[in-house]
Amino acid sequence: MKNAIFAALLCATVVPTAAGAQSNINQTIAGTRLDVSATGEATRVPDVAVISAGVVSRSATATGAIQDAAGRMERVRAALKRAGIADRDIQTSNLSLNPEYRYPDNQAPQLTGYTASNQVTIRFRDIRNSGKILDALVAEGANQISGPNLTIEQPDAALDEARAKAVATGRARADLYARSLGMRVVRLVSVSESGGYAVPPPAPPMPMMMAREASSKIDPGEQKLQVSLAMVYELQ
Repeated sequence: MKNAIFAALLCATVVPTAAGAQSNINQTIAGTRLDVSATGEATRVPDVAVISAGVVSRSATATGAIQDAAGRMERVRAALKRAGIADRDIQTSNLSLNPEYRYPDNQAPQLTGYTASNQVTIRFRDIRNSGKILDALVAEGANQISGPNLTIEQPDAALDEARAKAVATGRARADLYARSLGMRVVRLVSVSESGGYAVPPPAPPMPMMMAREASSKIDPGEQKLQVSLAMVYELQ
């Protein structure tokens, strides 16, 4: 019985090892190994702007600060609804209440009041009209605005375009190395993607208060998407 158990354990150990050895044999390179990296790019016009808008209220009491912030935020939300912003594009991002102190010389800190903050993150799917909506939010009591973060809602097609360019660039680079060495590319051994990502231009925060006399404007511009590949070729 003990011999049978030992034989079974031995078989269970040997089979995975043989499979692993076979995998290594399949990846053996007979010629010269060449590792290249390549990046592909594609550009698109952003179609979504993500902006944070909120209210900051100060009061002598915690309750007063919270209630004032809540009242202002209700007006901000109502303005967003009137502008056609869907519920799914409005998300509460921050609720905070903090005490404020005065620090007289050589005395204990003295409580002077409270500051309440209420913020929402808004996804604007009509970027060109988002500036007008932000102006309306300021008119309704929003006194804290930051952004925008411009994004592409469905980047897959652009990323696939970037992938195809990265593959072509990697192969061209491998051919260049091969010709320089008096060799030729035999095969592509492996390829791995380090990730596709957007490269937005730096966007400084918007002013906290916007001028009501002029309409604010957000220009979408273009956004670059990149995909980087690590490729291994065999040369002979």
